[in-house]
Amino acid sequence: MKTILQKTSLLILSVIMICSILPVRVDASYEIPGICRVQTDIGSTFTVKTLDYGYDNNTYLSLRDMAMVLNNTDKSFSLGITSNTVSLNIGNNYAPVGEENEPWEDAENPNISLRRNEFKVNDEEVNYYTLIMKLPSGYYDCFMMAADLAMILDVDITVSDADLLQINTQDSFRVSPTDLEQDGYFYGVNSVLVGDATTGEVYYQYQSDMPYPIASTTKLMTCLLTMDAISEGQISLGDWVAVSDEVQALSASSDGVIPLTAGEQITVQDLLLGALLPSSNECALCLAESIAGSEEAFVEMMNQKALELGLSQAVFFNSHGLPSYTEEPVPSKRQNRMSAEDMFRLVSYLLKVYPRITDITSLESATLECLDLEVRNTNPLLKNLPEVTGLKTGTTNKAGACLVTSLTVDDGKLEHDLVVIVLGTEDSIERGRVSGLLARYALDAFYTGIEESEIGEPSQSSGNLPIHAEAAVDLILQTAKKH
Repeated sequence: MKTILQKTSLLILSVIMICSILPVRVDASYEIPGICRVQTDIGSTFTVKTLDYGYDNNTYLSLRDMAMVLNNTDKSFSLGITSNTVSLNIGNNYAPVGEENEPWEDAENPNISLRRNEFKVNDEEVNYYTLIMKLPSGYYDCFMMAADLAMILDVDITVSDADLLQINTQDSFRVSPTDLEQDGYFYGVNSVLVGDATTGEVYYQYQSDMPYPIASTTKLMTCLLTMDAISEGQISLGDWVAVSDEVQALSASSDGVIPLTAGEQITVQDLLLGALLPSSNECALCLAESIAGSEEAFVEMMNQKALELGLSQAVFFNSHGLPSYTEEPVPSKRQNRMSAEDMFRLVSYLLKVYPRITDITSLESATLECLDLEVRNTNPLLKNLPEVTGLKTGTTNKAGACLVTSLTVDDGKLEHDLVVIVLGTEDSIERGRVSGLLARYALDAFYTGIEESEIGEPSQSSGNLPIHAEAAVDLILQTAKKH
């Protein structure tokens, strides 16, 4: 039995709601300059410049100011910042360049944008959205969310009653989803679920029993049926599949990802890689046609599989997750939907029956040999946490930005697959941030326990793993890594 995780007052909730401590504001609608007071457990208090991006209280802190705050502590870090790159090295002292911990010189709003700038921590690339601006001195500064910095440094940041941002350098980063929920953090999210797919234990869930559109996370079901077909000997990775007119039309549309031409031949292996890594809709459709003869027949298989797995809220209309229109004079716009609980069951089953699928979904990039095309994984968390092994992103206007994340952990006796499901965030920035926070919570819950948990029913298991499918994963990996 895991030990009970001790609560930390306000935890990262205070960091996310750091808005309340910013005393300086100017009227603006985009990057709003401000300052806040920051104190470490050593006792010194500093002024830190801030930018609120887009809205009040959507606050980003100056990394140069924060580097000075943490200089000569256990969480010190050095910085190298250019117009679009950041290099942060933990454990080194920061060499000031001037203007650190000084208020803004004027109230003019800086004309900069929030981007996923190139960011390295101890020479390893990570994915965070930041604001970079040029200072009057000619040096560049980077502004970052307090929660993101806290995760990078693995440090506890809270807000005291005196409206002071407090950094506790001796305490590790912690997050409490229950506190976040009470403060309304998940109001902009359709549903979330965090659990252990190996045991079926659910650590935290929010609106997890309600069905929502799932966009391209649909492709996890398409992947499952493809692996089933391989396992049963119906198809093999080396089989060549002819691209249909329908696949070409989808490829040429605004939702196309990989250029495919009718009559062109592509292997099942490359189709699977294309569907899972860059989230190619046309590759998913091509797989569906090759397995069932038509997408309509494949959709019947998807819905039948959902019934077999007990996915009570799942309904599929296509193999890829894009909006599907009826043929009526006034067409209805339908989207594949599922609850977070259903997604947890699906993913738990997929990981138990085909555990090595994460060897594919953890690839940052791969080469589709028959097209001589390099594709990249759309998962934003692969570079931020070493435990992350997949699984799938998804985005449509109705579904919002979705992400199903898997993490592999070890209790000393057995490897476990933790799963974080986030459906319906506002955009890809929030998708990555919410998923990142909950992934860190999942690791804490697994290693140190949780105070309150809802134990879900164990996911279905297949018994013996299909040998042909496991061999197929090996072959995919060997081929994908050649380049």
